Amino acid sequence: MRHLNTPSLAICRQSLRDAMTRAGWPSSAIADAELALAELLVNAWRHGETPAPVVEIIAINNTLRVSVADESPTLPEQRPLPELAESGRGLQLVAGLSRRWGVDPQQRGKSVWFECELDAA
Repeated sequence: MRHLNTPSLAICRQSLRDAMTRAGWPSSAIADAELALAELLVNAWRHGETPAPVVEIIAINNTLRVSVADESPTLPEQRPLPELAESGRGLQLVAGLSRRWGVDPQQRGKSVWFECELDAA
């Protein structure tokens, strides 16, 4: 398990990449997880108004769980978008890149997470 509390996307991505590489994940799965992590971090900065979200990376057996905690109590939701919308597809992207995703309300804010499985990679 690794906890990060940094405003740096590069540091978070590198930590995730290192953990997955050590665990033997294929490069395509690592790239997908990095993109999903980036989406959650950007959402925490933009919508959660949290300059340094807490990122947690947990690898247990063949399951990877990445969570990003921010200080906003507002829960994210996927919404239908106009075809030409220039933003708003981040959660759809996370859903497509991971086995599952969800939100855990916290006493202060929330934690948005996704999971990937090595066998499914």
